[in-house]
Parts: sequence; structure tokens; C-alpha cells
Amino acid sequence: MEVVWRAFELRPEPVPTLDPQGDYLQRVWRDSVYPLAERLGVTMKLPPVQPRSRRAHEAAHWARQRGRFDEYNAAVFRAFFERGEDISDVGVLTSLAAELGMESNRLSAALENREFEQSVLEDEREARELGVSGVPAFVANRRAALTGVQPAGNLKKLVYHVRALS
Repeated sequence: MEVVWRAFELRPEPVPTLDPQGDYLQRVWRDSVYPLAERLGVTMKLPPVQPRSRRAHEAAHWARQRGRFDEYNAAVFRAFFERGEDISDVGVLTSLAAELGMESNRLSAALENREFEQSVLEDEREARELGVSGVPAFVANRRAALTGVQPAGNLKKLVYHVRALS
């Protein structure tokens, strides 16, 4: 089994972003995110900004092309969920690449030229076709899907279910 991360913007233009100080995000983080993060031993804090994520997805596609997706993606998550950095900012994204010893000037040029925008849009088109409307989403062999944080048992059932269909 292979796990492949795909781009998915929760709130692409023109959908408005959410206010981090608003009731909805405050309640969801208090009631769901913080308790889950604590159970899993993961450091998370509600970011002070809710940026558009397309640039971060483009940067992740760039890192994938260089065989560094996993570590770059983890760095983006830490920057956003631990430090509250604006992951729509090219300077933040290139700094993360530099910290990993990657050629940040090449990432900057790729983002400026929107070299990976079509790849991100293709991932999003495919997600719509599969009925994905939230994150995280787990799709097995394009036949079955689960959305939301799932226990390992549910993911195993998804894989067994799809294997039985083959």
C-alpha cells in the first residue's frame, strides 16, 4: 500500500477564510483539535492567521519533484500549527526550504512562475470528482473514502474493503 498526499484547499478563492478569533474556530479547537492533539502527543496551537494554502501546496509539489516531499510537508505543518506562520507567504515557504538545505531560490522562482499551480488544481479537480469535501480524507484505489481524523482500525477496514472489491 502506498500513501500519496494530494493538495486540497479548504477555502479556495473566493470562499472567505475564517477568523481565528471567531466563535467557530475557537470552539472547534477547544472541543476537538486540542483534546485530540493532546491524546496523540502532538504540539498544536490555533494559528493566528488563516491563510490561503495554494502556495504551500505548490511548494509541496516542488519538494515532491525533488524527492523531499515528506520532510518539506512536515516543516510546513510545524510552521503553521506549531508556530502560527503564514504559509501563504513565499518568504516563509522559501525559508522552510532553506532550513532543509534545499535551493530556496529555485522554489521562489517556481512559485513566482506558478510552475506547480496546475498540478495543485488537478489534485483539487480529482478530489471533487471523488466527492472529497474536507480534510483529512483517505481515498483507497479511487473506490472508497473516509473523511476526518480516523482511528487506525477504520483505515485498515477501508483498505480491506477495497481489496475485497478488486
